[in-house]
Amino acid sequence: MRKRASSDRETPIVRRREVLGLPAALACGSAVLTGCGAVQQVGNAATPTPAPTPEQMPVTPPEDLMREHGVLKRVLLIYREGIRRINAGEQVPAQPLHAGAGIIRTFIEEYHEQLEERYVFPRLVKAGKLTDTVPVLVQQHRRGRVLTGRILDATARPTPQQARRDLVTNMAAFIRMYEPHEAREDTVVFPAMRDVIPPKEFAEMAETFEDEEHRRFGAAGFTGVVGQVADIEKTLGIYDLKQFTPRV
Repeated sequence: MRKRASSDRETPIVRRREVLGLPAALACGSAVLTGCGAVQQVGNAATPTPAPTPEQMPVTPPEDLMREHGVLKRVLLIYREGIRRINAGEQVPAQPLHAGAGIIRTFIEEYHEQLEERYVFPRLVKAGKLTDTVPVLVQQHRRGRVLTGRILDATARPTPQQARRDLVTNMAAFIRMYEPHEAREDTVVFPAMRDVIPPKEFAEMAETFEDEEHRRFGAAGFTGVVGQVADIEKTLGIYDLKQFTPRV
């Protein structure tokens, strides 16, 4: 399982299968239960059995996908900062924008969206759910890849004046499309997964997602990608969360 915070980077990864394979009584907290977190009775002795820690709890597929949307949202903030600087006549922050678009390409488009298109959307369509929404989401994935390609090309080298305008246009179009896109998935698509995927397949899907994540992004997985985004934010001076608090 991916680690929950950067401070845990040296903690061994606990696989979802290790938690999901626990006996139900252990996962609940005891073998003889009067309620979760009760005491295990062994002969005449009472031995408390610890419940899994938060770091050991399995991450469900919807939670997985929604947290990955958090990475997307943070790159959209990076794009917004790039647009602000270009519109203000400042130098194009080409390297940070290129790095942000690279994360969109590798983590969102080639990983996150592939999970959606392979494991989520087909199950919804087969169940007759969101049949009008899914084709739009797939089309937006394809359009997003075109825009990302343009952003990567424009930030790979010094940006001439015309390219600056095109870069702003492409980043703005990406933001405009993906803000409602991810909001619709978080509030409608991902909740619907529980209606169409049996519990056993739901657990297996969580394991599949984790295996693919670590295959592509190494042991750090999601946490490592979040760290990359944070580094870009620091370069642009937009990492400190306090700066976004309005004065009222």
